[in-house]
Amino acid sequence: MNSFDWHKEAKEQWDQKTNFWNQSSQGMWETGSRKTIIPFVKKHIPHGSYIADLGCGDGYGSYKLLQAGYRVVGLDLSEEMIERAKSKQGNEEITFTVGDLTNLPFDNEVFSGLMAINSIEWTEHPLKALNEMKRVVKKDHLLCLGLLGPTAAPRANSYQRLYGNSVICNTLMPWEFEQLAQENGWEVVGGRGIYKQGVSEKEISHLSIDLKQALTFMWLFILRKL
Repeated sequence: MNSFDWHKEAKEQWDQKTNFWNQSSQGMWETGSRKTIIPFVKKHIPHGSYIADLGCGDGYGSYKLLQAGYRVVGLDLSEEMIERAKSKQGNEEITFTVGDLTNLPFDNEVFSGLMAINSIEWTEHPLKALNEMKRVVKKDHLLCLGLLGPTAAPRANSYQRLYGNSVICNTLMPWEFEQLAQENGWEVVGGRGIYKQGVSEKEISHLSIDLKQALTFMWLFILRKL
């Protein structure tokens, strides 16, 4: 009998990674792989919208949303991450709460926008998480979701599955997620790639979407709830 508890293991592993993540998050959001995400959100989600940052980690992305003029709630599975978010930002304008993407502690259609960056691939059942996101966002409103691309190093976390070992990372490909979203009440209205150093967007501008996605470190989706 398999006693592996994905939820428990994910919580414990992210609790343990809090210090490492906290040391890296500011650089990622300000100058690294996540620096283009907030400008991308601003192009699509109206200023002043009430946004949930789902899988917020230590809250730096939530803080960037607040700076951009949004009202923000941050949620993460890890209690250690949420405690770090509360102490680090020290800003009463952001509410941080512990919660599971597959069972969000929010009422139906309460948000006018959502952001979920590199979080759905760490859930055991991505469709449950996607359905929960659909439940809590208003009809015709938007979700910005960042999915680890095929070239992302964190995908190594799922390698041990090839030996039959239990892991907490899904190897969900951008094109798989896009189909999943379209089959379950979402419309894809925008997208862009984030690439590793050495990949020029000019060099790949002629490629099809799926080939661009195949080269990404992260693919950003903008989805509208139908």
